[in-house]
Amino acid sequence: MERTWWKEAVVYQIYPRSFNDSNGDGIGDLNGITEKMDYLKKLGIDVIWLSPVYESPNDDNGYDISNYRGIMKDFGTMEDFDRMLAAAHERGIRIVMDLVVNHTSDEHPWFVESRKSKDNPYRDYYIWREGKNGKEPNNWGSCFSGSAWEYDGQTDMYFLHLFSRKQPDLNWDNPKVRDEVFDMMAWWCRKGIDGFRMDVISLISKVPGLPDGEVGKNGYGDYGPYVCNGPHVHEYLQEMNRRVLSRYDLLTVGECSGVTVEEAKKYASLDGKELNMVFQFEHMDLDGGETFKWNERKIKLTELKQVLTKWQTSLAGKAWNSLYWCNHDQPRMLSRMGNDSPEYREVSAKMLATCLHMMQGTPYVYQGEELGMTNVPFRTLEDFRDIESINAYHELVGQGVFDSDTMMRYLRYKSRDNARTPMQWDDSENAGFTEGTPWIMVNPNYTEINAREELGREDSVFYYYQKLIRLRHENPVIVYGDYELLMPEDESLYVYTRTLDKEKLLVICNFTEEIREMELPEEFKGREGSVMISNYGDIRPEEELTLRAYEAVVFKF
Repeated sequence: MERTWWKEAVVYQIYPRSFNDSNGDGIGDLNGITEKMDYLKKLGIDVIWLSPVYESPNDDNGYDISNYRGIMKDFGTMEDFDRMLAAAHERGIRIVMDLVVNHTSDEHPWFVESRKSKDNPYRDYYIWREGKNGKEPNNWGSCFSGSAWEYDGQTDMYFLHLFSRKQPDLNWDNPKVRDEVFDMMAWWCRKGIDGFRMDVISLISKVPGLPDGEVGKNGYGDYGPYVCNGPHVHEYLQEMNRRVLSRYDLLTVGECSGVTVEEAKKYASLDGKELNMVFQFEHMDLDGGETFKWNERKIKLTELKQVLTKWQTSLAGKAWNSLYWCNHDQPRMLSRMGNDSPEYREVSAKMLATCLHMMQGTPYVYQGEELGMTNVPFRTLEDFRDIESINAYHELVGQGVFDSDTMMRYLRYKSRDNARTPMQWDDSENAGFTEGTPWIMVNPNYTEINAREELGREDSVFYYYQKLIRLRHENPVIVYGDYELLMPEDESLYVYTRTLDKEKLLVICNFTEEIREMELPEEFKGREGSVMISNYGDIRPEEELTLRAYEAVVFKF
């Protein structure tokens, strides 16, 4: 397999609003990121993925962009951005921008013009339709509750918004839209950025006619079959690649809702015609259900193994995987698949990290994951800031699907805001994030869980992540080795091998607090092996293994 830097890299996602506030206004900013660049260098990461910092009314925390070439005042200025980019590059760290081009803000100049009249030159930049029988053009529901259509009285028509009503969808079938987007991307590349994470990029091509979807429990039709991996999505991404991506040395990753393995082979094919890799959600959706994600269901390990193994083996030699447990759209995985109790928090955080970082693909670390940050004990609805969570509460409680207490429990477990509370730097007020009033509450456990404490202790989660990252940089078998799952039916152990030439790794992770006896697989018996990494530190490759609570070990043979 061809070696490239982005296959060997480890990416760190920063959610700028919550990372570090340099000016005391309660909101993280670009200068705050620059201040912490040495911390990231110490961790050892290669790339920062920066969630959106563009000008935005902030209806969906910056994913509603009103100016793609300007910086949101909350975050600073373009000069601050340039300084941060230079500081990263000086330390050998690349910067990947979040590209949000399925939709813009309704305050973007294109949309302001588009809604003025039916014959405006920008009208066809968006998806406008006549109503049907005095109602919406079709029955689609928005991802953020309610209809996916918004009526505009000025021209007596509706515009499509798969997300918030302040996020109208762009019409990618219009070549002028593609010209504008590609021109903007090239502008950022000339500025010196190192890649793009592409928000919901699998949704940019819609099926002509926009047919009604199958009606769900919320009373709206499912748009998924008509917008996910649509008819021209690969054509448009290949055009993007020809005109922009192939001209620069970039990391590109597409967030692909509804992506299948077969589609991923097209998006992320090793022939380099589209993107480097995709984010798929199949492992994240295993605890979903009839009411979308709102429940307290636990992911079954056998199902998790089946899904991750399918992606590992099906893409091998054909496309490239991205590896993640956490991001700004997911609750903390430690509280979801690990154990966030004081007794097991650190050991289970290390176990989850081991399981993920030893797979084939580019790993993504979400801010605070390297500290073992946990879900947040939100008290009331007023503690939340996330539009998805707030809308879901009003819709599901309003319809009598859940009572208030039940829905609050589900929000505490699954809300995106669990990942968006401030980074926990130290045990001073507001976790050292800000001297002002934080835009969202700080997790009260910051006095125990914070970077200063962990940097002062050799056995911390931070230094464990540092070692995992270093091992990936030093051992091609971790990056390029073949993956094989062992013991697929075991409900508590995740065991797999990685093989490259004569080198073989055996990865064993106990996902429970139960002590487990395990025999070394036959092929390893009698072979000389060593411990590459272990979260307990005192295990040896013996033929009979006793695995403690949340134990993880990687043997090298």
